[in-house]
Amino acid sequence: MRALILFVVMGVIASADADELLISAASSLTDAMKAIGAEYEKQTGDKLIFNFGGSSLLARQIEEGVPADVFLSADEAQMDRLERAGRLERGTRSDFLTNALVIVGRQDSRLQINSVADLASSNVSRIAIADPQSVPAGIYARQLLANAGIWEQVHDKIVPAENVRTALAVVEAGNADLGIVYTTDAAASGATRVLFNVSAEISPKITYPVAMMANSAHAGAAKRFLAFLKSSEAAQIFQRAGFGVVK
Repeated sequence: MRALILFVVMGVIASADADELLISAASSLTDAMKAIGAEYEKQTGDKLIFNFGGSSLLARQIEEGVPADVFLSADEAQMDRLERAGRLERGTRSDFLTNALVIVGRQDSRLQINSVADLASSNVSRIAIADPQSVPAGIYARQLLANAGIWEQVHDKIVPAENVRTALAVVEAGNADLGIVYTTDAAASGATRVLFNVSAEISPKITYPVAMMANSAHAGAAKRFLAFLKSSEAAQIFQRAGFGVVK
């Protein structure tokens, strides 16, 4: 009985000491971060509240005062933006993941894609990508098409989406012939298949930085979470999802 009382008391103390962290994370991190969040909460007792979306939208929200303790971006540009605005806690920014682009179609697609240049073919009418003006996945896709020398030929075929997950959903619904998405998003979809893996030679470099916000109300817990993201346990989850882990 005494042991049971002690267990309950310790649980109450742990609950009282628990922190609630607000995590703004790129939509391409959704599945991996949910898995990591569940493990982190189990180990620490802290509560994680996720805000997933396009990195540019999340950065704008933070600039406009939407609370966040930690920001995980799908590109350097959005983190640079917040660093210039003085929103990052100095010394907490680091690169922690890499990703790659693939061209996907529905599972029943009969299209044969042997190179990025094939997207300029008359066989391809609509190409779904995240917003190429502001969302990292869309900016990367546009860079890829420009590197292949076909952006001007295909830009009228582009179906811009709010974020990379939405672009994938457009393909899944049959509202685009193809999509250019991250390897990790393609791996999470049961309704599409990879038609072409983009080589590193033609692809833009894709790096994910993370940082704590300067105005975090839970600095200690935020730093613990950043450390957990660099743990071998988190690395295994990220790698299973298809991400590369920055050592």
